[in-house]
Formats: sequence, C-alpha cells, structure tokens
Amino acid sequence: MRLTRRNLLTSMGTLGAALAMPAIVRAEESEDDFWNMFGKNQALKKIDVEGNTSTAKSLVDTIEPILSYDTSYNLQLAIQNYEAFIQANGTWDPPGRETFGLKLGDSRRAAALLKRRLMINGDMTLEKRVDDEFDAKLDAGVRLFQARHGLVINGKVDEATFYALSVPADYRLNQLKLNAQRIDQWASALSDRYVAVNIPAATIEAVEGAQVVQRHTAVVGKVDRATPILNSKIFQVKFNPYWTVPKSIIEKDLIRYMNEDPDYLTKFRIRIFDGNGNEIQPTQIDWSTKDAVKYTFRQDPGGENSMGHCKIDFYNKYDVYMHDTPQKALFGENARFHSSGCMRCENIDTLAAWLLRDNGGWDVPTVQAAFEGGLREDVKLDVQVPIHTTYITAWANRQGTVSFRDDVYQFDAAGIVNFSEG
Repeated sequence: MRLTRRNLLTSMGTLGAALAMPAIVRAEESEDDFWNMFGKNQALKKIDVEGNTSTAKSLVDTIEPILSYDTSYNLQLAIQNYEAFIQANGTWDPPGRETFGLKLGDSRRAAALLKRRLMINGDMTLEKRVDDEFDAKLDAGVRLFQARHGLVINGKVDEATFYALSVPADYRLNQLKLNAQRIDQWASALSDRYVAVNIPAATIEAVEGAQVVQRHTAVVGKVDRATPILNSKIFQVKFNPYWTVPKSIIEKDLIRYMNEDPDYLTKFRIRIFDGNGNEIQPTQIDWSTKDAVKYTFRQDPGGENSMGHCKIDFYNKYDVYMHDTPQKALFGENARFHSSGCMRCENIDTLAAWLLRDNGGWDVPTVQAAFEGGLREDVKLDVQVPIHTTYITAWANRQGTVSFRDDVYQFDAAGIVNFSEG
C-alpha cells in the first residue's frame, strides 16, 4: 500500500478514541504529591520554548540554496549515514500509539522511547540513559524534528508530527537518493542570481552569489491543479493588479459559487465583459449551464483581490504566476497546497523590491507605499531574473541537518528524476 498520511492514520484504528478517554484521577492527593507537582510546574514555566523554536529554525534555514552543489554534497553524506544505520539496524521502530499527544510536562514511558528515536535522527544529543519525562531537551528535539519536516513548530506530537515519525528509514533513504539526482541536474544550469520555488516545501528562495538572501513561505498548487515544474525568467512586477479569472476556475469554481450565492461576484468586485469589452450583469448569464465560460471575469484591484497587492510575471505556457494574497492565514498551515497552480508568496514586498533593484528607485519602503497607496502600475524589470519551480522532497545543509517533505504530487512514488521544462 502506498504510504500516505490518510492510510497511516486510518490504520491506527481506535487511537483517537483511546486517547480521548478521561484519566482516572485519585480523589485525594498527598501533600508531598501536591508540592512535587507545584515544583514541576514552576520548572516547566522556566523552559524557554521560544528559544527552542529559534534554535530549531537556525539549524534548518541556513544560507546555502536548496539547488546547489553544496546541498548535493551534503545529501551524499546523509545518504551514507542512512545506509549505515539501515545496514546495522534495519529500520527504526514506528512510534507507539502512546506517543500521540505527548507534550511538555508529560511523564510516561513513551517519552523515553521518543527520546531514543530523536537521538537516532540527530534531533537530540546521544545519551546512554533517558528518563520518562517530556523535559526541555525533548521539547527542543521535537521542535527540531518539526522544523526539519516543515511542520508547525509547537513541541507537541500532533497528527502531522506523529505521521512524520511513522515514515520508515528505507523510505527516507529512497527520498534522499532521488533528490540527490534532481539537485545535481538543476544545479548545473544555475546563474548567479535566481528565484527557486520548492513545491513540496511550499517555499521560495531568492538566491545571489550562491547564498539565500531571502526565504519566503508559499502556497502552491493543489494535487489536482499542480504547480508546473519549469525554468523561466521573471520579467514584470504588477502593483495592485486586476485579476482575470482563468477559464478553468470559471468552470470548476465560479459557476458553483454563483449557484450557492448569487451575490458572490458583487461581494468580491468581479465584473463580467463580453467579447467586445462591454460589461454585462450576472443576471444575464444562465448559471445552470456552462454559459459563463464564454465571458471574461475581471476582479478590480483592492483588499479582496485574489492577487493581493502584487503579481510577479514570468514566461510560461501554463498561465501561472507568483502573487500576494489576502488569505494570510494560509501561510501558517502545515500543508500549503491550495492554489490552482500559481504561487502565493508571504512578504512579497521584500521579494518585489529585490527583483526591481536594477530599475532604480525601488526599495522595500517604496514598494510598501505603492501597496498601501493603491498604485496601479506594471513595471518591467530592467534585468530579468531566472526562476526555477522545482520538486525537492529531501535535502541537507552544511550543519548536517536533513529535511524532508511529503511527496504531494507522487513524483517520488513514480521514481521521477527528470522533469520536462515549461
């Protein structure tokens, strides 16, 4: 059976129900128990969980680009380590059901087993003896594990963390080998300055001089509307753009929205135009048919615009682009696969300023002023910047930190190494 989060969690059977059962609490506690608990709570309050999160991020987000010979070299070292471990041990044990839900302050045998597992992965320092306490060291280890797997860093063994812990060692080794080949191919064709979008990680890197100068969280294509893999050049930044709704979205989404809410277009300031450029009203379209695809739907600039304050254009045959979004909350999710193929970029103002620096007069405050002032302008880049949309599910950095992501489009499962260019 193909490994997915859904079938793994389904196979856990009654895990959720079992963990939801209330614990049997003693009616009375001794005075010693009370003061032991009080002391423990005081100690927990002193643990610097934010510091643990910062440390975890610093071990993952180093300056080397994901597409680089440095990463390729680091991957080879990771492959050797995984092969040696598998040869000696076969694999690591999957987490038991008692591991699910573990958090700071818990005390149970599963915490000791989790410590051993995180020591194997390098998320905790190797120690001969471990106890059953979910202490500061285990909190730091879980947060590093979460950072390496692109998860929300909360220090808890939640559903996404439990799933990542359950992936076998040989599966991870296969990811490392596949992605080492992919990175070697992309690294050979890179220029000094470029933008790289890693689809499985839903991240964007701005690279210059073989170093990451900006890293952005992204939202990318759904499984059934995948972001294409391509090499192109960014040629234009549009400020406060109109959004012309693609025909695929009209057919798959907009008609349905209008049947559910006839005021949908009015609420989101989307206007309709016929082939001669004449504006028509929503009431002139038969929404029980596909009649709407014959028209052009255009959303006015503004806070509700699907592209937010900025659109970044690059050459491609798929009609995809990078853009801002009013749905900022999506950037805080574990799995950011919500678009129809385009890439939404968090903090796009800094990326736009970096792209436009050769035009003169554009810096971050200038870009932000254009956003806030509603400037409607299309700016051609004086120097076009290469962009590579890629598919990397495993990589390693110079600190020896190995990162993994889910095989969202099933390219790993298919063993695909070579991708055709768009």
